[in-house]
Amino acid sequence: APAIVVVDEAYAEFRREGTGSALELLSEFPNLAVTRTMSKAFALAGGRLGYLAASEQFVDTLRVVRLPYHLSSVTQAVAHAALMHADVLLSQVATIRTERDALVSWLRSQTYQGTSLEVADSDANFVFFGRFEDRHAVWRGLLDQGVLIRESGPEGWLRVTVGTPTEMEAFKNALVKELGL
Repeated sequence: APAIVVVDEAYAEFRREGTGSALELLSEFPNLAVTRTMSKAFALAGGRLGYLAASEQFVDTLRVVRLPYHLSSVTQAVAHAALMHADVLLSQVATIRTERDALVSWLRSQTYQGTSLEVADSDANFVFFGRFEDRHAVWRGLLDQGVLIRESGPEGWLRVTVGTPTEMEAFKNALVKELGL
């Protein structure tokens, strides 16, 4: 592209084995920047801390327009603490990936109204599944059972965030009950 290209890799740590990263392209494309966040893999949703990888010239140019004091001292301290314990925090990513892949397999094995549920491949900590004629009714039915997922994504699809094995079991039980699987 004859312009700046920014690739958002917020969920990069969750990608499936063999899925590449735009980081691999940085040496070839000086107009490329890759952004990531500590919110997902480091479990710092409230931290609102991200980072950028790009060529030295790209980063130097950004420094010219960056606001002074753009990170609070609290945010910097939280980031430092997270990085000091990265091994522990990132160890949860493998567990979430395993749970996500098992959920994808389970959802794909379910038949609803004569057809298998559709499930999008996921390189994140959530899964899109569907297609429902009335996704709101399914969402509401799950909510009435105490299971909160998101009514977002393409029309007819729902989004479930991967949680603990106990949370995923509650989701599966509620979905079976709601859809009569």
